[in-house]
Amino acid sequence: MNTESFQYGLVLEDHPTTAVWLGELMREAFPGIAADIAPTLADARRLLAARTPDLAFVDLNLPDGSGVELIRELSRSAPQCRCIVTTIYADDHHLFPALHAGAQGYLLKDHPKDRVLAALRGIIAGEPPLSPAIAQRLLRVFAAPPTAAEDELSPRERETLILIAKGYKLPEVAEHMEVTRNTAAGYIKAVYRKLKVSSRAEATLEAARMGLVRPEF
Repeated sequence: MNTESFQYGLVLEDHPTTAVWLGELMREAFPGIAADIAPTLADARRLLAARTPDLAFVDLNLPDGSGVELIRELSRSAPQCRCIVTTIYADDHHLFPALHAGAQGYLLKDHPKDRVLAALRGIIAGEPPLSPAIAQRLLRVFAAPPTAAEDELSPRERETLILIAKGYKLPEVAEHMEVTRNTAAGYIKAVYRKLKVSSRAEATLEAARMGLVRPEF
C-alpha cells in the first residue's frame, strides 16, 4: 500500500490530550496526511458528511455511544477506509465486536509511541496493525483445539451459527431459514448452550475458529 492513498484521516477520541497525540502519530506515520479530530460520534458523522477518510483511528467508549457503530458505518459506506481501533481495552468484549464490525487493526493506546508507530507503518507492507497482546490473544483463540460441542451441532444449528456470525438478527435468521421466530430462537439457544457462549461476539468468534466464516481482520 502506498502512503499517497492516505490523504485524509479522522481521529475519533474524546480525551483532548490523547486525541492530539493520536493526530500527531497519524501525521508522523503517514507524512502529508490531513487529520481531523472528533470527540464524539455526532462530531465524526458531521465530518464524514463533508469528506470520507482514508484512515480512521476509532476509540470505543465515547460520550454518545460506541466506536463500533462508526466502524460498522464506514465498513458499509466507505470500505476503502482503514479503520483502526485505538483503545485501552484488550478484552474479548471489546476486541471481537470491533473486528466483526470491520476494524482492520487494533492498537492499545498505553503502548510506547515507537511501538504504535511501527505497527501503523506496517500497513504499507500489508500488515494488519495489531498490538502484541492482541495478536497473541488471536493466536491463542484460533490455535485452540476443536471441542466436542462443535460436532454436536446439527446442520440447522451450524447454519444458524453462520447467520449469527454474519450479523443476522432473530427476524432475519427466521426469514432466511424459512422458520418461525420461535424456532429460530430455539436454534440460537441451542447453539449458545452447546458452544458454551453467551453473546453474539463469542458465537462469531467460535464460527470463525471453526472455519465457518472468515475472521474480519
